[in-house]
Amino acid sequence: MTTLDLPPAPAPSTAAPGPAGTAGAPAAPGPERRVRLGGVTREDVLTLLGAVGGSLALDWLLYERVLPFSGALGFLLCWYLLFLAGYFVLGRLQWESQLVRERLVAVVTWSSGLLVVGLIADQVGYVLLKGLHAARHLNFFTESMETTAALSPITSGGALNAVVGSLEQLGLATLFAVPLGIAAAVFMSEVGGRMARPVRTLVEAMTALPSIVAGLFILGIVIVTMGAEKSGFAASLALTVMMMPIVTRAAEVVVRLVPGTLREASYALGGSQWRTVWNVVLPTARPGLVTAVVLGMARGVGETSPVLLTSGFTSQFNGNPFAEHQVSLPLYIWNYVKQPYPEMVSRAFAAALTLMVVVLVLFVTARVVGGRAPGQLTRRQRRRIDRAARPAGPAPAAGPAEHARPATAARSARPVRES
Repeated sequence: MTTLDLPPAPAPSTAAPGPAGTAGAPAAPGPERRVRLGGVTREDVLTLLGAVGGSLALDWLLYERVLPFSGALGFLLCWYLLFLAGYFVLGRLQWESQLVRERLVAVVTWSSGLLVVGLIADQVGYVLLKGLHAARHLNFFTESMETTAALSPITSGGALNAVVGSLEQLGLATLFAVPLGIAAAVFMSEVGGRMARPVRTLVEAMTALPSIVAGLFILGIVIVTMGAEKSGFAASLALTVMMMPIVTRAAEVVVRLVPGTLREASYALGGSQWRTVWNVVLPTARPGLVTAVVLGMARGVGETSPVLLTSGFTSQFNGNPFAEHQVSLPLYIWNYVKQPYPEMVSRAFAAALTLMVVVLVLFVTARVVGGRAPGQLTRRQRRRIDRAARPAGPAPAAGPAEHARPATAARSARPVRES
């Protein structure tokens, strides 16, 4: 609870007035009075609980006794609207209008955040519940589906081929998309010129590109026209088309946020434009660039249609992304979740759970690698600065010749008296 110490209000003097109309002795100061600046009071909690209980009762009365409505989604939506209305009315009875609006916005914000967290928890919990039957067996992460049939037990087969395929395809796509995306962002924000506007328009158009169009583009250009076979490399090219505009847009926004005074300081010290971009702009925007890369990877790791058209499907293990078909986790999930066999469906949900873990690991790794604040030095840089700041050693003692030099110089500096 945040409080503020204020001086006590002056108490009326009870002493008798002195002679000649002077006031009596001042009263002793009382205890300090604390003013509350924030926090949650009992009235806030009771008002919130009253609005929740009253809206729930009114909603049940309308759905069950008055109106011919049904359905859980409509019941919850109507409950939320009645809750907001009831909270507004109860707050208006005891607070000012400005305070009521402020607390109503706070309630909407908190409820929206809780709704998002609840949906995420529901999705993760559902996938975990459906896929734990297969994921708890070690063979799911050490075997492929090469020797597993539709009616094989859950202790046979796994998703090793899909995990390796997803990591290889995502790694190649990141290797292609990140340099191209950051270079395009630097061109649009630092270089500019007449070509900056067409490039920005093209990037914005590619941002809303359907994923299946990217797969069809690689299928028509690389596989059909150039004669390449379906492989993990072709799938990584399709993912590159999906990831590059995301990385470019996010990186451009981050690069534009770098203060212009840093560029001016670099130019004032004699740095060229490319040296300023490489040594000043990009290191300053590094945390934001890492976020841009993570957003692009999150877009590409879950794509199914581009991979379906360009990599093919196989139940065998293939660790070479440049030859033959290669399966990925999204394609593995799509192929097995629609089958009518419970063991296959459980493997599909276990693969979905594995995909969530892979995305979480990628996010944490990227945040650890690029999580330093702008201008924060690494350990290696700090050690180098410490070594450079250490004294080289004690200075050698001055010899007699060095002691004689100042006297000689002083004598030579004396003015010569003219005769």
